[in-house]
Amino acid sequence: MIARISFFLVSVAAAFIATGCASRPTSIDAQWASPSIAGRDTIQNVLVIAALRDSTQRRMLEDRMVGALAAAGVTAVPSHRFLADSGQVSEDQLREAVAGAGASFVLISSISGITTDVRVTPGMVTGPGWGPGRGRTTSMGPSWRGMTTYYNSAWSRSIPPEVRTTQNLHGDTRLFDVASSEVVWSTATTTVVSRGNAATQIDGFVRLIVETLQRDSLI
Repeated sequence: MIARISFFLVSVAAAFIATGCASRPTSIDAQWASPSIAGRDTIQNVLVIAALRDSTQRRMLEDRMVGALAAAGVTAVPSHRFLADSGQVSEDQLREAVAGAGASFVLISSISGITTDVRVTPGMVTGPGWGPGRGRTTSMGPSWRGMTTYYNSAWSRSIPPEVRTTQNLHGDTRLFDVASSEVVWSTATTTVVSRGNAATQIDGFVRLIVETLQRDSLI
């Protein structure tokens, strides 16, 4: 089981992106629960791991997840008490962390990827005014109503296109059962990043994960 978790941490390490932005509500893209966990008692003794490169945000996520789980009646501890902020861990290090925490389950959250949505609203240009108007006839046509009028009409009839970009953080959270050496629950999420701070983004993510675990009757 420890080797499997170690491999999972190593395989996603390259995609861990720390951001300082707040996000709109995180949404669930996909969710799975093993039949082996159905009907069992609620989980307890959870080691929480945030697989993030930024040590500050890692600690924030782990501490807030532990706090939210505690509020739901689950005993949990953050991995930063047992694992250094050096990134990848060995199997022996992970074994020691699990044993030191007395964990029956390990909850690992990571950022699995990032995408950018681009939305373009086309611009619009209307034709110039044309008609008798004021002034004399020129080679451009009959009366353009003077230079000022022409400039103002040219400005108003041209609407530039609008381009909006949205950055999406794709998360992957898995619950490992230490006894069975299996993933027993997992969920894939998308967080739309907007202006703000990391604390707001993390709080929204933690809230959704804990609520989803409650809906699945795991806590």
